[in-house]
Amino acid sequence: MTGIDMRALDRALDLLPGQYRGPAGVAGVVKDGQVIARRAWGYADMVTRLPMTAARRMPICSISKQMTCALLLDLFDDPEELAPLLPDLLPRFEGPLPSIAQLCHNQSGLRDYWAVSVLQGAVPEGRCSAAQGLALLATARDGHFAPGAYYSYSNGNFRLLAELIMRATGRDFDTLLSERILRPAGMPTACLGADTSARIDGVTGYEGNDEVGFLPAETAITWFGDAGVMASLDDMLAWERHIDTTRDDPAGLYRRISAPVTFADGRPAPYGFGLRRYLHAGHEVTGHGGGLRGFCSYRLHVAAERLSVVVIFNHEASALRAAEGLLAAALGLPEPAAPQAAQGWGGLWLDRENDLFLRTTDTPGGVRLHYAVSPVLLSVSGDCRAEAPGILLRREDDGLVMARPAENLTVRAVPLVPVAHVDASGIAGRYHSATIGAGLEIEARDGAAYIGFDGIFGRGPMERMYPLAEDLWTVTCRRAMDAAAPGEWTLRIRRDPDGGIEGLVLGCWLARAIRYDGPI
Repeated sequence: MTGIDMRALDRALDLLPGQYRGPAGVAGVVKDGQVIARRAWGYADMVTRLPMTAARRMPICSISKQMTCALLLDLFDDPEELAPLLPDLLPRFEGPLPSIAQLCHNQSGLRDYWAVSVLQGAVPEGRCSAAQGLALLATARDGHFAPGAYYSYSNGNFRLLAELIMRATGRDFDTLLSERILRPAGMPTACLGADTSARIDGVTGYEGNDEVGFLPAETAITWFGDAGVMASLDDMLAWERHIDTTRDDPAGLYRRISAPVTFADGRPAPYGFGLRRYLHAGHEVTGHGGGLRGFCSYRLHVAAERLSVVVIFNHEASALRAAEGLLAAALGLPEPAAPQAAQGWGGLWLDRENDLFLRTTDTPGGVRLHYAVSPVLLSVSGDCRAEAPGILLRREDDGLVMARPAENLTVRAVPLVPVAHVDASGIAGRYHSATIGAGLEIEARDGAAYIGFDGIFGRGPMERMYPLAEDLWTVTCRRAMDAAAPGEWTLRIRRDPDGGIEGLVLGCWLARAIRYDGPI
């Protein structure tokens, strides 16, 4: 095992408030089962001047997923016995349903329900009750790929798991989670806080930054299974200590949820049971992040070093980068090589299989790729190659090849000719999607184009849409009910053989290839 550089770790902790600017944060490190660092800074609430402490609970958001999976494995020797209950939760679904394991591994093919909520007329500050969450999941008529074929992050997978657990046991999810996971792990104050509008321990989450200021983030969604656990830094450090204590127990839940998993074709899958498995600076890591509007969290565990790191902010900064920075300082990892500037990578491309556009731009730090929820910076590794964790881009004469091995996905994208302006009046009108049982309306106003969605949440706000190429548009969506706003949607016009409009295909990385018919 590597020794810990405590001076470097202390310096890295000292730098966090300046590097990840915002109202407050907490961070801690566990080594060999002992807490070796524990920090809290700033204010849990800026207006009341309530100090942040290591004992104040905050949403750990999607870190909750691993606890949902641990509860599942703790309750059922064979989780597939819950499979007969799944059709009642997806009554419109056509074709093979995912297995319980495929829900756990984000291989279900189900579109993310929080992304779909935008298309169902949700407003960012709107309320989503537990019943509405189930109704939203039940709108699905198909998935965006066959179960087991690929990886795609889908919060609804874990909400379904929680619902299946409750129906199979006849007990409340929060009671089971507390009795079988949180308290046995020594997390004395952790609890399920499914309603995000409730402020536990007086902590406020903030949107914004130093340039525009920080404003309280308003959310009113009910989520559990996919998120919902409220925990303090002290609770989370207890979770990491529990993982270390049970590290050699074959029946230990963390050991079981971090075991290797595969895709349907037998290839190894880097995500399973609510945990990412990845290599960072030569170290095998299991971890997961989480986000809600106003909060960001990340925890990681390096089993070979018996080392864990936890970071939680009550603002929207990268807890992942902060946690990996603390890991690098603790283990004395070398500084990454200076990036190479990108040249000749700029372009606009279409992933025809998934109906998503790709945009690449040259930057001094490498190639910036727009494809998934947020842009990714890739390092140039050759004349025709650029890389980032989990992504490889390769330029070819006839297009761009993007390999995403963590998703079992290889994309061959074709180049597009960008356009600066298109009159949207030719596509204006109402459209309907039988896929999700929702509608949309496109309006053209004096050279500008707008789109609005309506469905089970009513009528949502109008969003701007911009032309990319012939019959291809982007719809911007930077705010949603949860933190993982879809980013940019790709809207492609479908035409009949005579050139008339027969409908649209709308999608984003979290919810791909949704067909709409119209205009009607």
